[in-house]
Amino acid sequence: MTAGGRGASYAMVASRIRTDEKRILDAFDRHGLRCEVIDSRRLWQALDADPEPSRGPERNRRVVLNREIGHARAVYAARALESVNAVVVNSAAATEVCGDKFRTSLALRAAGLPTPRTALALTPDAALEALEAIGYPAVVKPLTGSWGRLVSRLPDRETAETVMEYIAALPGPSSHLVYVQELIAKPDRDIRAVVVGGRVVGAVYRSGGGWRTNVARGAETAPCTVTAEIEKLSVESARCVGADIAGVDLIEDTGGALSVLEVNHGVEFTGFQRALGDSVPVADAVIDHLKERAASC
Repeated sequence: MTAGGRGASYAMVASRIRTDEKRILDAFDRHGLRCEVIDSRRLWQALDADPEPSRGPERNRRVVLNREIGHARAVYAARALESVNAVVVNSAAATEVCGDKFRTSLALRAAGLPTPRTALALTPDAALEALEAIGYPAVVKPLTGSWGRLVSRLPDRETAETVMEYIAALPGPSSHLVYVQELIAKPDRDIRAVVVGGRVVGAVYRSGGGWRTNVARGAETAPCTVTAEIEKLSVESARCVGADIAGVDLIEDTGGALSVLEVNHGVEFTGFQRALGDSVPVADAVIDHLKERAASC
């Protein structure tokens, strides 16, 4: 296999080809690499399939970029492909951790990284007790999900009781698990840093869109200087969850101290790219990393 990984077989798993996936496919073309697109809605894997050899002149190990948007399907796509010896980026293990906010918080805390005070309540009633301990205002979030959906800001006990009534009425026991977090007073912005292969590609401020500063909710992006602290927190956050490619969300308090909010395994970078322009090509950084993984097979 060549040092650039040109002998490898590359693929991308996705059920939707969005702007970010188009950028990545264009980057494959610029690097002279062929990439097979696997529609996860049609993916299946037999348990008795022969694993691909990790080395050998006849067949080269497949390197797969997992861009499936649905968390459960992303996890199982990675598991299925790893079962036949493919290198999947991000791995099933990393995707599982990043897709579960409490497991992400556990990994961040175990790594000694600063995070908001957090609790997991196994019932809505227990969540009310957790909220009293953490204090108001606070936030409750679903364990899985993105784009700020179903995240509720709780200014007081009365609001919390109302929200818990709705949560208690949801079907299925997993819906009754409540992730509780303190609401940190912050400027009207947070920070999104993109990490690829243990390196920070760049960072942006996200502002507007209400108290939830998700680009999907209308937040605007602007360039953010990558300080030594941002770089350290971002790289360590990606490392502790095992993610090769990650979007790390950081939040500043009123004194400027940084905490890590989340680590995203399927990082979306359209707003990021819009703010930083072609000088910070995320897609090319992704391809370079996949080539490095291929070369190390």
